Amino acid sequence: MQSDLPRWDGPLSHPFYSHVIKRMLDFLLALILLIPGLLVMAPLAVWVKLDSPGPVFYRAPRGGYHNRTFRIMKFRSMVVDADKSGGTTALNDSRVTRAGKVMRRLKLDELPQLFNILKGEMSFVGPRPELLLYTTQYTKEQECILWVRPGITDRSSIVYIAQDELLGTENPVENYEKYILPEKNRLRVEYALHQSFPLDCRLFFETIGGVFGKAKKMQEEHHQHHKEESK
Repeated sequence: MQSDLPRWDGPLSHPFYSHVIKRMLDFLLALILLIPGLLVMAPLAVWVKLDSPGPVFYRAPRGGYHNRTFRIMKFRSMVVDADKSGGTTALNDSRVTRAGKVMRRLKLDELPQLFNILKGEMSFVGPRPELLLYTTQYTKEQECILWVRPGITDRSSIVYIAQDELLGTENPVENYEKYILPEKNRLRVEYALHQSFPLDCRLFFETIGGVFGKAKKMQEEHHQHHKEESK
């Protein structure tokens, strides 16, 4: 499936790194992480299956590299057909499963994207793949986003690591499109135009730090909850 966006002909930083070196590094790192990744994914797959009815994986179309649509792989973290009632997740969204609440906070639902990376559809670092609803509305200046491989993490993922909290409970789709999407696209364009090895390394390790920070916060909340229950 191919949309009608034209080929990007503007300048992109470090094209050889982007198209050759980075692809090699992505493939090798994904291959190295595959076995330990499978050891983590196996119990998560069982948890997803036992936690709520439906498939283990969520596969949905996204705007991809060189403007080719691909299907992103995630562990299903919401009830079946949740995307039919909106593609944006609100704070305390009732569609999110019990397993999904934990996986989403720790980004564990993203682990199956190792397979997207091995296939060359994604990278570890790159603009987060967006819904076709939004990629087909990119302006001429934003089309460069589709000419670098989408990634598991990027600057916008770090800035909006608590996106559901920012969206709140009322009108999450409207709030996302009005307040968050424009800034996300600005950050995606900035990355596409300045992609480099040092930048990728910095974003990769900042993401790991952010995930560990969320894990620590979850542990503190759990401890506080039990403390209050014991009073």
